[in-house]
Amino acid sequence: MINPRLLREEREILIESIRKRGISIDLDRVFELDEKRRALIQEVERKKSERNKLSDEIARRKRMGLDSSKEIEYVRSLGKEIDEAERLLRDVEAEWEHLLLHIPNIPHESVPYGKDEKDNKIVKVWGEKPSFSFTPLPHWELGEKLDILDFRRAAKLAGSRFTLYKSYGALLERALINFMLDLHTLEHGYVEVLPPFIVNRQTMTGTGQLPKFEDDLFKLEGLDYFLIPTAEVPVTNIFSDEILKEEDLPLKFCSYTPCFRKEAGAHGKDTRGLTRQHQFNKVELVKFARPEESYEELESLLLDAEEVLKRLNIHYRVSLLCTGDLGFSAAKTYDIEVWLPGQNIYREISSCSNFEDFQARRAKIRYKKKNGKVELVHTLNGSGLAVGRTVMAVMENYQTEDGSIIVPEVLRPYMHGISRIPKER
Repeated sequence: MINPRLLREEREILIESIRKRGISIDLDRVFELDEKRRALIQEVERKKSERNKLSDEIARRKRMGLDSSKEIEYVRSLGKEIDEAERLLRDVEAEWEHLLLHIPNIPHESVPYGKDEKDNKIVKVWGEKPSFSFTPLPHWELGEKLDILDFRRAAKLAGSRFTLYKSYGALLERALINFMLDLHTLEHGYVEVLPPFIVNRQTMTGTGQLPKFEDDLFKLEGLDYFLIPTAEVPVTNIFSDEILKEEDLPLKFCSYTPCFRKEAGAHGKDTRGLTRQHQFNKVELVKFARPEESYEELESLLLDAEEVLKRLNIHYRVSLLCTGDLGFSAAKTYDIEVWLPGQNIYREISSCSNFEDFQARRAKIRYKKKNGKVELVHTLNGSGLAVGRTVMAVMENYQTEDGSIIVPEVLRPYMHGISRIPKER
């Protein structure tokens, strides 16, 4: 959530942020409600102060044996006015808070202005595109030919945009999960956590999924619980409504979870194979940092996520998202885009973001400085990586002319020493 101070002291920053993001929000209504809310707070406080003074005066008059009936009647009328003003204040604050929850984060000054993904800025390229003496196949064709991905039977079990991993396909998915977790915990210093895959409304609100994106979430019927769209949600909220110690920051967590998304706006778009699934696995990286260090932590988070692809020796590029493509809660985001030769495209495999204090304000995650002052932490996260998309990257980049897939060396210890799919006899 944005700092409400912006509504009063720096309106132009907020107005410019909305313009740069290319969205439409009724800020005039937010400003109006904020002024009305503050006026009502002052009115309530003034009337309560007047009532308290009169109550003291009534007590004094009673001690002196003086008649206080007029004063008592006036105090009663003040009480009714206070009750009415507080009721109105609750209504105004409820609408004000609801609208605040729909205002996106302020982009960092280093974020380039742009309308959509076409205006994102490529800031890094690693490795080279592989060359083939044959026409490389997309992963869904490879998976079906090798009988390691079964989309038809998955559709029978659950519907479209689900996958049944079989044999070496399931083993490859599991190997990647374990490889990523070991890399991030043993070498990058993250603490592994395995959170609930179902969370409540408050938790979803804390990271910015609610109320704006409820249509994209899977909700449990009859219960106010949701399947998580990413481990970011439960892991970031581990410290909701808590005060951390400054000397403990930064805190770094990694987590494997399945993720569940309706992808409500993605009908007919990138829906073949493993690209855009309703259920997929992901290894997530989450950080809690001091504000003055959060952008350094973002750069190191990006490097940690990149290292997965470097170890797999798969070509990728890094894009800095423009204002029009920036996520709702993010102040700055890098996308890692992996090369997929079977589709002749780059595909996002990780988003690494700094949310500054946007999520922390919603979830009330604070830290106590050495001088005793309590402030909001900055939260960061990134995929390290999306596992299904890494599977398709391995399949498409390591395919051979005979239809088999070479297993990257770094994964072989996690795949019982197998060097090729299918296993050589």
